[in-house]
Amino acid sequence: MALLSLGGFWLGTRAVSQASAAPAVPSHAGLPWVTVHEGDTLWTIADAMAPDEGDPGAVVSEIKRLNGLPSSLIRPGSRLYVPSAHALP
Repeated sequence: MALLSLGGFWLGTRAVSQASAAPAVPSHAGLPWVTVHEGDTLWTIADAMAPDEGDPGAVVSEIKRLNGLPSSLIRPGSRLYVPSAHALP
């Protein structure tokens, strides 16, 4: 019985540590979004949003952070939240 209780305790602590290690995705409340179309890349989306700022790399990084994207791979039909300061008119 003690061994069973210890096993349950160990599993519970593992679940808590796994949950706290998950990356935090910010709230999307009030953020504008775009729909990804065939041929779109994060770079072209960011460039269209911030053409006067030169290098859109910072906008790409922010889009990835807002959407919890581990890479730059995006799929047509997906909705991407974008920084409100860079919303398309």
